[in-house]
Amino acid sequence: MALELLVHGVGGATPHEMLDDPRTVRITGDDIAAVFRRADDVDAETQPERRDGLIREAYVWGNLTSGNGTRALWLLLLPLMVVNLVHWMRPAAQGGRRAIRLFGLLVRLVALSLTVLLVAAACEVALDLVAWQCAGTRACAERHSWLGFLSPTSGSGGWWSAPGRRLALAAVVPTALTGLLWYLSLRTWRAYESQQPMVHDPEADGHTALGRPGFWYGRRLVARLRAAHTAAGLLTVAAAIGSTAARYDREPGGPVVLEVLGWLLEGALVVGAVAVVWVVCRRGRSERRPDRALDEHVVRLLPLAALVLLALAFVYAGWERRGWESSGRLAGDAIFGGIALVQGLLVIVLAVVAGVLYRTRPDRRTALRGQGGPAVAVLACALGGVMSGGVSQRVSDWLDGTGSSIDGPPVLLTWQASVIPPLLIVLLTLCAWPARRAWRLARIEQAFVDHDYPGEMPDPERSRRIASVRAMATLTDRAPLVVAVTAAATLLLGAGALVGALATGETLGEAARGTHVVRGAAQTAQALGSWLIAVGFILFVTWGRRAYKDAAARRTIGVLWDVGTFWPRAAHPFAPPCYAERAVPDLTWRIATWTGATDGRLVISGHSQGSVLAAAAVWQLAPSARRRVALLTYGSPLERLYGRWFPAHFGPAALSSLHQDVDGWRNLYRLTDPIGGPVRVPGREGPEVDHAPLKDPLAYGRTAVHPLPAPILGHSDYQADPAFAEERERLLARLRPALPAPVAGSSRASQGDTEEDAEEWWVVGEPPRGGE
Repeated sequence: MALELLVHGVGGATPHEMLDDPRTVRITGDDIAAVFRRADDVDAETQPERRDGLIREAYVWGNLTSGNGTRALWLLLLPLMVVNLVHWMRPAAQGGRRAIRLFGLLVRLVALSLTVLLVAAACEVALDLVAWQCAGTRACAERHSWLGFLSPTSGSGGWWSAPGRRLALAAVVPTALTGLLWYLSLRTWRAYESQQPMVHDPEADGHTALGRPGFWYGRRLVARLRAAHTAAGLLTVAAAIGSTAARYDREPGGPVVLEVLGWLLEGALVVGAVAVVWVVCRRGRSERRPDRALDEHVVRLLPLAALVLLALAFVYAGWERRGWESSGRLAGDAIFGGIALVQGLLVIVLAVVAGVLYRTRPDRRTALRGQGGPAVAVLACALGGVMSGGVSQRVSDWLDGTGSSIDGPPVLLTWQASVIPPLLIVLLTLCAWPARRAWRLARIEQAFVDHDYPGEMPDPERSRRIASVRAMATLTDRAPLVVAVTAAATLLLGAGALVGALATGETLGEAARGTHVVRGAAQTAQALGSWLIAVGFILFVTWGRRAYKDAAARRTIGVLWDVGTFWPRAAHPFAPPCYAERAVPDLTWRIATWTGATDGRLVISGHSQGSVLAAAAVWQLAPSARRRVALLTYGSPLERLYGRWFPAHFGPAALSSLHQDVDGWRNLYRLTDPIGGPVRVPGREGPEVDHAPLKDPLAYGRTAVHPLPAPILGHSDYQADPAFAEERERLLARLRPALPAPVAGSSRASQGDTEEDAEEWWVVGEPPRGGE
């Protein structure tokens, strides 16, 4: 008996489409992810006439990543997802355990700085712009009547009009944001990622960590990081309130008691910050075994202590102080400048560590020679800064209609907005190079198109279209250059903005000297950058909604999102949930239980991202179970994307070991496919893993088989090619028959195995011993 387990890709698919039958039945799973069969195959294992036949199953996991339009709100956490991605982009290394641990530590610190940055941005909007500046200014408060009860200039002089109490009330917004992130992280962990992995020998993980028992179950680390980041957010809010009141109390003539309390509060905040950093640095991922135990003292006490300090900051700031008035800005420049400086230093050190690791095992296929992680870390920090600055600038413009009643956001944020136009110019110039290269390649490809379809009547328009699709598909391979130049330009322009803001203390328009033209250009860049951030933010959310609602848009936009959420939350606990921590155990359990119960043959057919899930599931099997499985991948990004950007986990050594462990593996791809490509694994006593590039379209002109024009399929519908069925049949014929079950009292049973041992061996794919 043979089973083909189909796993769809990024775009998602229905079981009817995958099985080519309108009558399908769910045999296991739930509404989120499930395995389906045709109605005629539900009980195929019990039918003697089907013993030598092929059963087809479809694993449908699209609901793990798609849903209604509200799921697009996850895109607001894009910087957190991107920085979590950096953890997995470590170069493949030979030895160097300390450098590997340092790499993970630096990424976790960058992730922590992003949490502080986003909460500080919320504090900037709620505390500084609304409660401090607008409510404390007559012109702004009169324009927004809903701030009347907070304004000391409105004539009412209510209890909330004191500056400290205004800050304490406004602090509810960033506090609620922190609590929402904590709740979402906890809820999504329980809904998506709390799946028990399959138990197997940790020494059988091959050349990649994806085969380790605890890789897809990082409960302990996620809980620790969740506690640390929640505490960091609460401490940031407490510092924004308490430090403002403490600075006023240290002025000459202030009450000594309040000054002492201010020093004690700030000291406690420093101790809390040190504790948060210690928790983040103290422990990384433990993958040799599932981390089921929790560090209860950290998970519960750290956020609780931070919440107590926040409550004390509320009480301290709300204390009655005569003569205290709000004027100017809060200390936003120093805070945002310090965050930007720390992030820059961390990224530079991360680049050095990545270079050291890469030199131990260089590979020319690795993206950016091992610097892909640091480059993406720069982009994550830039995204966080752009979102923070954009929201602050837009709220400031909304509050200050005349542009003269309040001071506005910190100077650094306006400088960061000013560098957006030159950065876009760099990006447009950069994109022109691969576009020109693709145009030239399309002209060259026309000759190859005619060569691939000999004997056909030449059609210049048809050849030109096929060549253009092939040329556009190669743009994926230019992504490392685009990322490198963008990261370098972002780092340089960001450093310039930081130096300019801290050195002058003025906005770019105010700091510009010389002619009116120069000053006008600086002011234009600042205003244009602010509007570009706002427009980009709106487009970002709009595209995200479209990606979740429109399947065609999802195939293009969703590929990057699915790559990011494939990986567990190892650096940032507030990143969007990892769907693979549900999908991989599902596939592993299904493969192991079916092969163990039937002694049958099994082929996993994975398309696009489904091929990555299939490979990850096979690595989780016991070695004996892997030898009874064959892989058929098509449109697969295993080497083209994952192997280049995540070399430590999908590099040449890992893919070669996967080929050695399974009974057979064939990979199909097309030159017109922008996502899938060859896996570049040499053959083992037979043909290479990669099939020759499939023809696309199947027919150049009209033929007896294709009387209508054949479409250019690109990344979709690989089953339409006859090579798919041929390779599947070859893999099924190649699979070795299963070994007979061992007799009771022999082999391992005679060595003192317990019933628990017998249960574990059955779980990992071995047939149960006779008599048990």
